[in-house]
Amino acid sequence: MTDELNRRDFIKRAALTTGGVSLSMAGFSTGNVLGANDRIRLGVIGTGKQGVDDMKNFMKHGVEVAAVCDVFETNLAIGLDAAGGKAKTFKDFRQVLDDKEIDVVLIATPDHWHPLPMVEACKAGKDVYVEKPVCVAVEEGQKMVAAARAHKRIVQVGLWQRSNLHFQKAVELVQSGVLGKVSFVRTWNYNNMFPDGYGSPADSEPPAGLDWDLWLGPAPKVPYNFNRFGAGTSRWSTFRYFYDYANGWPGDWGVHLMDIVHWAMQAEGPTAISTIGTKHLIQDNTDIPDTLVITWEYPNFVATYENRQCNNNSMFKHDYGIEFHGTDATMFLDRAGFEVFPEPADKSIYREHHKSSSGHDVPDDYGKAPAMKMELVDDGLLNHVGNLLECMRSRKHPHSDIEFGHRSSSACILGNIALRTKERLQWDVANQTLLKGSPAAQKLLGREYRAPWKLEV
Repeated sequence: MTDELNRRDFIKRAALTTGGVSLSMAGFSTGNVLGANDRIRLGVIGTGKQGVDDMKNFMKHGVEVAAVCDVFETNLAIGLDAAGGKAKTFKDFRQVLDDKEIDVVLIATPDHWHPLPMVEACKAGKDVYVEKPVCVAVEEGQKMVAAARAHKRIVQVGLWQRSNLHFQKAVELVQSGVLGKVSFVRTWNYNNMFPDGYGSPADSEPPAGLDWDLWLGPAPKVPYNFNRFGAGTSRWSTFRYFYDYANGWPGDWGVHLMDIVHWAMQAEGPTAISTIGTKHLIQDNTDIPDTLVITWEYPNFVATYENRQCNNNSMFKHDYGIEFHGTDATMFLDRAGFEVFPEPADKSIYREHHKSSSGHDVPDDYGKAPAMKMELVDDGLLNHVGNLLECMRSRKHPHSDIEFGHRSSSACILGNIALRTKERLQWDVANQTLLKGSPAAQKLLGREYRAPWKLEV
């Protein structure tokens, strides 16, 4: 009875604190289809699995796909077909940017190819939708923000969770104080790929129709390897797990999770970063560890990201998610919705543990039903594209403005730098510079571009 009264009291306090946040919003959508006189022409750079999915959401808003571009002929053909067969086709992204009729560019290339096309698109007077993470190195992200501001372009980053209603409501609840004071946030991705991971294919000749040298672009020249490329119509590309092109799971998934953490906690970046991890058990040819923990220290809270490749036993029975731990309640949040679990009215309950059937100590109120809950009710990616189109008209910053995307990407990149250098880094958030870090760490803030490519604002 006491627990139930506490739950009722918590719900009443939550309603007062948030001004009555509605948790029943079925059918909500922020997307508006373009009218007949609002023609917007899109150029798509990168027509792999993600690029085609993004492009289709532009088309749902009535956007005309004027051009598709990919260095792999197979993907180019898929992109052309998805666009309705009428778009121009290019292999070199610069040909897309030269088209004066194109208003906005979608960049869905591998991560190491995000900065150059985005900066050049801004210089060419195009607005941009660029996939996450925005870059591979922090200094690239700084130049991307500078380019957007210098050329007054609208740049939306593909961190589309910001356009999901239930994420917006979850952030509102955190910021309203319903959870109390939040001092710890946990994020995670778990799976089990033991023992082979992504495998270890031998170097070989690239497949027919792939310009491997152009795919590598500014990255070091190396022989073709299927895992370095890794594209396929039914899989996410494995380039993500090589540091020449990406930042592993932190850059691929961690950035989605930490972007919401930054938003909810109103944080621009960590002040200190430390990481532990290694490849203990997985035997493959990727660069990434199979067990990883990043810890970020912020002025008012600590956040962690955990990734493991050898065990999928998960908290809240989900293999990924975010937990906000406050003095009054805990929120679990993922793409399916959120749940809020209030602390017991008598917090001394945590000092009176009992043994669970597994033999572990657990609080007496463990596993009770949430006091508040909201499930997915809208299409975040469709809304995200709609938000960009709206901002192209209003010239206001979009939900995932390049500055936000850069800050969230940087946190994850810094986590990898701490891992690769085995250092605890100290970060000047305002000036985006290292206060404490070795020359090796400083070097990893940027990356050398292979000639003739240059990133210039």
